[in-house]
Amino acid sequence: MKRPGIRQPDPVAFIKANLPISPVPSIHEIRLHTAGPASGLWRLGGRREADPPPYWAYPWAGGAVLARHLLDQPEIVAGRRVLDLGAGSGLVAIAAAKAGAVAVTAVDIDANAIAAIGLNATINGVNIVAVAADIIGDSPPETDLLVVGDLFYDPALALRVMAFLRRCQASGIEVLIGDPERAYLPQDELRRIATHAVADFGGGGGGEAVPAGVFSLFGNG
Repeated sequence: MKRPGIRQPDPVAFIKANLPISPVPSIHEIRLHTAGPASGLWRLGGRREADPPPYWAYPWAGGAVLARHLLDQPEIVAGRRVLDLGAGSGLVAIAAAKAGAVAVTAVDIDANAIAAIGLNATINGVNIVAVAADIIGDSPPETDLLVVGDLFYDPALALRVMAFLRRCQASGIEVLIGDPERAYLPQDELRRIATHAVADFGGGGGGEAVPAGVFSLFGNG
């Protein structure tokens, strides 16, 4: 529970003051506000059971591998509309914008992530529309490419995400997934199209480099 009498700080001011800006390992083209040992994230995230963990404060391998892939192959996004699902810090969305996407939307359920995305987009000189929402129960969005970094760490979430991605694919949206083969990644439904070694600070990772894959759905492209 949140401590009585203690007001939660403004997320933009808190991130600016407590999360220093640094280049993303393996992706020197992008800099992000990133949490460290002294960031005190609990003061921003709250302590209620319903409060989402601050996943946005660290670069995860699934997002990093997608960002690296899009920057290395900008033709994937050039001139296209891109939506980054579970965007966290906005790393993949920023990479898509830098690679030439005509419009980029970043979606995350955590309002603190949305604040971080806005700050990180400004740092990197790109324009991103950031939306706080859970869209995976909705109809497919208006986009050309859906990118999904590291959303297969929980079994229930993985099932919901895959059902949504299948609906998106059926509506004509291309889907790309970045993941270091976490426990609930449905590999039998995916086709690996690239592998990169990237640092992983999520899922209990301590920032060491791990091999992560970029996948498409079977029948996608």
